[in-house]
Amino acid sequence: MIVAIMLVVLLGSVAIAVDVGVLYSEHAQLQNGADAAAIGVAQKCARNSADTLCTTSTLAATLANQNALDGSSNLRSIALDTTGRKVVVATTAAEKGAPVDSVSLFFADVLGIPTAKVGATSSAVWGSPAKGPTAFPLAFSICQVQNMVDKGLQVLQNKDSKSANPGCTLPSGGTVPGGFGWLAQDPGKCGASIDLSIDKGGSDPTNTKTGNSAPSNCEATLNGWAADINAGRKAIVLLPVFDRVTGTGAGAVYHLTAFAAFNVVGWKFSGQDNTSPYSFNNSAPKGSGSAAAATCTGDCRGVIGQFVTYVSLADGYTLGPVSPYGATIVRPTL
Repeated sequence: MIVAIMLVVLLGSVAIAVDVGVLYSEHAQLQNGADAAAIGVAQKCARNSADTLCTTSTLAATLANQNALDGSSNLRSIALDTTGRKVVVATTAAEKGAPVDSVSLFFADVLGIPTAKVGATSSAVWGSPAKGPTAFPLAFSICQVQNMVDKGLQVLQNKDSKSANPGCTLPSGGTVPGGFGWLAQDPGKCGASIDLSIDKGGSDPTNTKTGNSAPSNCEATLNGWAADINAGRKAIVLLPVFDRVTGTGAGAVYHLTAFAAFNVVGWKFSGQDNTSPYSFNNSAPKGSGSAAAATCTGDCRGVIGQFVTYVSLADGYTLGPVSPYGATIVRPTL
């Protein structure tokens, strides 16, 4: 009798475990669907807020369904705020034969509990980076970036001239006398920390670093870019853009206004050609079309590539309004 009683208790426990497992599995699928939908919609909105995949529920519903084992979820709601740059997605169960928002429970049905409601919510925000790291301590003039997003390869010389940017009103066409666009690095790192909001009282601690050659501790960064390019991957980096310069030489200060996304294909920061890491793919990068249009040899010092529209999932950035220079970041918030 004791064994018979214990078997009933044991079978009941197993039944509860099975039904609870079903609920956990369904919730996990719905949460994955909500997360994917929120991130997917935010990415579309970050790239183009007028995109129909941003402004309708089509993409969110598709991603929610694709994350369900049975291929069917219910997109209960989607709240999109393009002004506040945020989207909130809610998903619920859509099991065939079960009431709306519910999943069937096999064993609990014996106790008069045939179904249970299951749902999940996720949200994501987007914006252009306003504060965070730049992997390489090089800034470019706004004259070199304006109207150049997705316009083909170009050579950005970090010691520019007015002849290269005839419409530019900044000193030396972008950089300052004695300056080559280099920024003061973070201690022990190749890159620098950037905060676009600091210049509120006329001072900005983003100082220039003088000298023609690239910093000596950026070999790993450049080798990483070269490895990505050789493997057929894109080496897209976020580079700061400045719109004002005060001072000269070691006393120069750049006013940084935005981050721009730049797809790097080659560079030359040393006196020798095609000697990695400080010169790479600089004499005729693949995809340049015209070798002369994308070549940095001889006295040239700079980077070759293209400003692009780029949506990143990178961490470590404070987000602000979307800038016109192509770089945006998407981040989950729930």
